[in-house]
Amino acid sequence: MGSESSERYVAPTVIQSVKILVVGAFGVGKTTLIGSVSEIEPLRTEESMTAASVGVDSLGGLDEKNTTTVAMDFGRITIASDTVLYLFGTPGQKRFWNLWEGLADGAVGALVLVDTRRIEDSFEVFDQLELHTKVPFAVAVNEFPDSPRYEPEKLREALDLLPDTPIVYCDARDRKSSAQTMMRLVEYAIAMRAEAGAARA
Repeated sequence: MGSESSERYVAPTVIQSVKILVVGAFGVGKTTLIGSVSEIEPLRTEESMTAASVGVDSLGGLDEKNTTTVAMDFGRITIASDTVLYLFGTPGQKRFWNLWEGLADGAVGALVLVDTRRIEDSFEVFDQLELHTKVPFAVAVNEFPDSPRYEPEKLREALDLLPDTPIVYCDARDRKSSAQTMMRLVEYAIAMRAEAGAARA
């Protein structure tokens, strides 16, 4: 990567921009993933959690979490000399889900982060995504140190996913791992768009 000042601007060779949504339940690592992969200083709208969240936000399995996203996260990653991804991370709590539809406008796809320690927290996320955004999505399993490991088909069954929905495993703290999940989503979204175009022809 170049100097800090050069990273601030999109390279003159870029002719294509792609919008990606990063979604998931509360505390699955969306802010961490965008922060690890973004080539610019990411925009974060995290606030400290207060007593008002007691009984509203479940902290089960999240003993060290003390902040939460209240609007969105934003980052950028150049994946080819002519293509840049703009990443929009959504808040995880249900009370902020009214923001999802607006954030999804113009997105080619969504990356759904899942924590297998709290997999049941993801069920409503998929319902929200399918009902209100209508974008293709890939599933990224964020592997925390104490996460149980499930084979893709077991996860597909538990999450009631279509057979062709990509499932990838990642460490949201690691730039290379996070970038690979983005690439898999982009590949899938492009394939879905080509398939839809062929069906209309």
